[in-house]
Amino acid sequence: MTVVHLRRAEPGLLVIAPERTPLVTDAAPGLDVLVLEVVGGHLSWSLFDDESVPAAVLDDVDAAQDWVWAVYGEEVASALADNRPAALTAAPARRAPAAALRRLAYAHWASRWWPASTIDGIPALDPRLLVEEIGMLTAQCEMAVDGDDGEHGTERDAGSGNRGSMPGTQEDFGLSDSTDERGPLGESTGSRGRAQDYALAAGGADSSDGLIVARGSGGWDWRRCPPGILDAGEHAVSWQVSRAAGVSTVRVSVVAAPDCRRLVPEHLRPHARVRVRLPADTEHDRPGPDVEMPLHLRGDAWTGSARIPGTPENSPEITVFVPGVGPADPPQDESAARERIRRFARARLTEHTGDQRLSAETAAAETDEDF
Repeated sequence: MTVVHLRRAEPGLLVIAPERTPLVTDAAPGLDVLVLEVVGGHLSWSLFDDESVPAAVLDDVDAAQDWVWAVYGEEVASALADNRPAALTAAPARRAPAAALRRLAYAHWASRWWPASTIDGIPALDPRLLVEEIGMLTAQCEMAVDGDDGEHGTERDAGSGNRGSMPGTQEDFGLSDSTDERGPLGESTGSRGRAQDYALAAGGADSSDGLIVARGSGGWDWRRCPPGILDAGEHAVSWQVSRAAGVSTVRVSVVAAPDCRRLVPEHLRPHARVRVRLPADTEHDRPGPDVEMPLHLRGDAWTGSARIPGTPENSPEITVFVPGVGPADPPQDESAARERIRRFARARLTEHTGDQRLSAETAAAETDEDF
């Protein structure tokens, strides 16, 4: 049994939550937050917490009463009906539906945040298997989730920064049914390179266009791009700056996602923004103008190049994003959280955990050795 706190939050909102469980009202929910829209409000769990009792933010208590007793038990349901804030003991009256709700939230999370990476050897999940399982779980959770909410149970406001997530499946981004499985020349896109083929994230050979003055690699903000486009590895982005005939050129390459389709719609194609620091006459350098470039899919990488002013004395700052996707003001560096999610995903495919795999995870685990 779990202790939960029933309290009033913002005007018109009631919260039922165990200690330290993330809420959808948090200023910047982490990448590891599972969210499900339910009748009368939203439920949330932590990905890394085995606790099956969620946090709830309710905006319609009367509508939520039909499922609160099943998820939290009679004591909590009675206190909610009486509008009586208190610390209470949650004991789900129906454990199977309560567990199915978390599993549904996890399936939605996986459809958006699963860290598919050729570099890290994490295969992509089959989006059709995910959609099928989400449909079955939605039917099991009909007491709390209606059909429309179940289809987009983790949808959040991508532009506000308050809901750092997006609709779940590739169909939401026009990457599935409207896109052929084969590229424009009929080449198969179902097989990508192996992890060892990407030792330095498409770092490439020396440029023949001049002297290479700087190069490096790094990750990208997962909030800024839909799934199925970029490799989720922390070294998926590589860049180099070359100098020839007094002109500096930056080239950016990003490894494509293992399940990236060849015909990505134009509005979902990634861009790179380059910010450089230029020498100054004073003790400090000065910021140069940002340079933005579209990236084009060539082989298994998204690439682009652009001229930059002067000769940068420090490594440029590279930001990869899809225009209009993600919060305007990204959270602080989340590389540690991304790495923890990668470890979680590898464990799901290679270890026996207490939580049953999704069907898409089982299929990915069976093909993992050949990835």
